[in-house]
Amino acid sequence: MTETRRSTERSPYWGVPVARAIPFIVTALVITFSPNHSAQVGLFAYGVLAIVSGLIVAVLSWRTIEVRSTRVVFLVQGVASVLFGALALGFNAGGLGFLLFCATMNSAIGGFLELYAGLKAGKNPAGRDWAVVGGLTVVFALVLIFFPTDPVFAVGMLGAYSAVIGLFLVIGGLSLRWGTTAPVAATGPEPTRRAS
Repeated sequence: MTETRRSTERSPYWGVPVARAIPFIVTALVITFSPNHSAQVGLFAYGVLAIVSGLIVAVLSWRTIEVRSTRVVFLVQGVASVLFGALALGFNAGGLGFLLFCATMNSAIGGFLELYAGLKAGKNPAGRDWAVVGGLTVVFALVLIFFPTDPVFAVGMLGAYSAVIGLFLVIGGLSLRWGTTAPVAATGPEPTRRAS
């Protein structure tokens, strides 16, 4: 008689991307429903997003990632995010140029760090998600650098980027939460054949 067993592997890291998704989704909703897309609003929204998400990344990743070098990468990413977020809030009247500076520098640093962590993750199930989020964040930085922009465009791109990253993080976190291994078959002794 053959018995099939299915085991479920739940990564202890699954709650981190879900927690990370919350400030991104809130930022996307605030920008979407705000009639004011000025640089000052953008600096405020980006500052809060960067500080909250940076703290989540630094604290939760340090507690849930086993590989020390990867923990350090995410700690640096989180600290950089908090610093640029504090700059955005502290100089809230800095205008479009300062918004682009904070968003571009933080996205470039954080994006490359997360992309690097994803590419070096090996068999870590979260590695692919790190690579995708890092790559999208680098693309966001490049869009702000190379495309002609005004406050409405910059803040709108921030909202779109936040929505995409937020939804992706939720999906990635739930995939880690409900991920399953391949079925393992346990077989008993094979029935003997009668000679014909």
